[in-house]
Amino acid sequence: MKLFVMRHGPAEDHSPTGRDGDRALTPPGRDRVRDVAKKLQAEGEAPFHVVSSPLVRALQTAEIVAAVTGLDRRAREDEKARASNATGAVEVRRELAPGGDELALVAELVKAGRKRVMIVGHEPDLSMLVSRLAGRTPPQGMLKAMVVGLKLKPTEEGIEGMGFTSRWWFVLDPKTLDWQRG
Repeated sequence: MKLFVMRHGPAEDHSPTGRDGDRALTPPGRDRVRDVAKKLQAEGEAPFHVVSSPLVRALQTAEIVAAVTGLDRRAREDEKARASNATGAVEVRRELAPGGDELALVAELVKAGRKRVMIVGHEPDLSMLVSRLAGRTPPQGMLKAMVVGLKLKPTEEGIEGMGFTSRWWFVLDPKTLDWQRG
């Protein structure tokens, strides 16, 4: 499985409700996410599945990626996406909220045979997840709207008994839109 780990885009400092979970993307944050999604699409790296934290800033990031990459259209028209049971909709999972169990979610997605999955969440959880999966994180940490690509391969034992192994694939810097391939 190709796993795209994406941190949400830049968000407002405070929401009108005062709740952290309600903080929305800023207009420049939306633009940055849109640019990252366009780069993924242009390079043939668009996901078939997008899974998001329920927090507003992450869900907005996931929805922008889905819209820019034509997730719904590809779920209907792309043979590989259909074979992966792509629905074309953003899936919301509590495991991607701060303090959630992202590793268990990834293991579930691998076991289910999903292909080309993007998860959208928060720091520091995503850096810890990438470190556990790949043994390292980007030197600058997970910047807002950054995407780290990993290849996960099912095995009998795998990482902490989760049934897969992982290796680093790429980092897409959201500010420069440069690739670091690994």
